[in-house]
Amino acid sequence: MKIVLVNYRYFFAGGPERYMFNIKQLLEDVGHEIIPFSVQNSKNVETSYSKYFLSPIGSGDDVYFSDIIKGKKSLSDQWKGLTRMIYSYEAKKKFKKLLIDTKPDLIYMLYFQNKISCSVVQAAYELGIPVVQRISDYSLLCPCSIYFRQNDCQICELCTEKTKLYAVKNKCVYNSSLYSFIKALAIDVQNIVGVRKKIKRFIFPSSYTMSKFIENGFEKNKCVHVPTLFNGTALRTDLPIEYRPFALFIGRTDPDKGLMTLLDAFIGTDFNLKIIGFSSVAGYYEKLQDYVKGKKHNVEFLGRMEFNQMQEYLASCLFTVVPSEWYDNLPNTILESYAMKKCVVATRVGSLTENVCDGETGLLFNYKDAIDLRDKISYLFNNPYKAKEFGKNAVRLINTKYSITKHIDSLIHVFKEVVNAESNSK
Repeated sequence: MKIVLVNYRYFFAGGPERYMFNIKQLLEDVGHEIIPFSVQNSKNVETSYSKYFLSPIGSGDDVYFSDIIKGKKSLSDQWKGLTRMIYSYEAKKKFKKLLIDTKPDLIYMLYFQNKISCSVVQAAYELGIPVVQRISDYSLLCPCSIYFRQNDCQICELCTEKTKLYAVKNKCVYNSSLYSFIKALAIDVQNIVGVRKKIKRFIFPSSYTMSKFIENGFEKNKCVHVPTLFNGTALRTDLPIEYRPFALFIGRTDPDKGLMTLLDAFIGTDFNLKIIGFSSVAGYYEKLQDYVKGKKHNVEFLGRMEFNQMQEYLASCLFTVVPSEWYDNLPNTILESYAMKKCVVATRVGSLTENVCDGETGLLFNYKDAIDLRDKISYLFNNPYKAKEFGKNAVRLINTKYSITKHIDSLIHVFKEVVNAESNSK
């Protein structure tokens, strides 16, 4: 098949892009032709299709609407940022040009909301080219995309239970009523345009996430659970697997990731915690560092780190911790930990309960319960043989539940089903 792959970034920036480049290579390896569509950026991987890519929102490599609103930007840049959030005729025109020139069988969309706009779905629909979308957050339902209120650090579903005006009231996006209103409006426009009706299938890495979408009106027969893949080719083979007495956190150090609960569990103990990551919330990383000052702790903030170096810590830690306080879809840290024969201690919430098997591949602790978390980490530190045992169980899942072959076979099955249905309807 000839498949167009849509994502608002075409460079390595994190887990979503790691998946994008993995799936591109793996699909090409089994004979499919992959055509990318994205936004122009100086960090993009080189491709002959970049001439079809959307222009940056601003004069440089700005991707986010927030990059444009902040600072002194021209009205035209601000307008372009707004349309990319809501409905971009530029995106529709450029995407349609790509589709007409390349004549693909299918479109696989990863992330278009807020950066490219839903107009690309309309372009595909008008040309009769079926679309499959992979869902990695709640941005089709929730203005802040994660069902989480930043101002009081709580899971919140008021926008789907009642009205999206609650997002404006609670300033859920960038702590701003304006940003929150624009994001809520973008979702309303997607519903008016009929995005969920025009997309043929939705791929969910998590069955829990899928259940939330079905609960909120998505057609059950369009929703497919396909566990994500783990591509071990990026793993270093020169690192011995050790079990040193320290716990490891890897990821965004934002409020929804549960760092305050994590710190409370370690403060006052002699247990060692190393934190690798950065915050997208201005000043929050520094707030975390200030929080432990003057208190008894053995917490180290290691900052942002390339995956190659990060693996040195993964290979040598006793276990990793995922203390998320939102309905986390499936953090890459879990799969990377399993691949390194490391168990995971995670919050008993959302999809974490289906990807961390309590007492088998790790331990679960109660939501926002630092005391319960301390009990779980104490158990592993005092019984390191259990951490090793759980780690050995965990690595088996990489070759079964999260195997490349299983993921690709399931994905191609969905693609063929959609393409055949589209052909038969014409």
